[in-house]
Amino acid sequence: MSEKYTAPPKDGREANERLRRVAQQGRPIIGSGAGIGLTAKCVEKGGADLIILYNSGRYRMAGRGSLAGLMPYGDANAIVLDMAKEVIPVVNHTPVLAGVCASDPFRDIPKFLRTLIDAGFVGVQNFPTVGLIDGNFRKNLEETGMGYDREVELMRAAKELGLLTTPYVFNENEAEAMARVGVDVVVAHMGLTTGGSIGADTAMSIDDAVELTDRIVQKVHAIAPDTLVLVHGGPVSSSEDAQYVLQRVKGLAGFYGASSMERLPVEVAMQEGMRKFKALSLAGK
Repeated sequence: MSEKYTAPPKDGREANERLRRVAQQGRPIIGSGAGIGLTAKCVEKGGADLIILYNSGRYRMAGRGSLAGLMPYGDANAIVLDMAKEVIPVVNHTPVLAGVCASDPFRDIPKFLRTLIDAGFVGVQNFPTVGLIDGNFRKNLEETGMGYDREVELMRAAKELGLLTTPYVFNENEAEAMARVGVDVVVAHMGLTTGGSIGADTAMSIDDAVELTDRIVQKVHAIAPDTLVLVHGGPVSSSEDAQYVLQRVKGLAGFYGASSMERLPVEVAMQEGMRKFKALSLAGK
């Protein structure tokens, strides 16, 4: 942000006002996932408008694929609370959001949201999300009370508590459901990010991402014209990719990156740094 904030926003309303000032100035809103404290410090210094913590960030920065966050390898909501202790103290002014597993059957979600507020979070995102799951498994989740509707209800509860709401949506129906709740930001999710050593190979084309993003933007703005819409994931894995989509989708307000913000830059920088060290020469050689 160009504004010189000296502290994080005190609540979701203030965080939303900051984002809207960015949009009103004609600049893209840029959100970043953070799996470790160093990432949060660096993206804040680089000017990120949002920092989002969720369990996949921890797995990703441990060298595992982001979809580990959807597998039964740990308590997603507990991991986010643990990450808060590492990340929130090193963030000086940027809003920090929590990824919440809304279908967790062992959490009272409204109560958990209040715990997140006490931990220093000012907003939420729906992650892990069943939106990344398809086929019969997805149908079974929906049929047994662990579907996307739980994520819609998460956003409704978060709005009531004054948190910034920035849900992932994967299609027009989900975009409509979230828009009708009155969320602050809709993030059009294009699938698992491609590229790097642990990125996906299977993804839609960048032009397909443009088309889907445009449909989501139109659906959201037909219901809630002032709702901000960002794009994330899939083939949109670099600043150049994000620029390509932003230039082609009218009404798109920005980009949210996770792997593209921390995993991919780290992979490139560390490999190149090691190559330079390995290219050193000894005296007389």
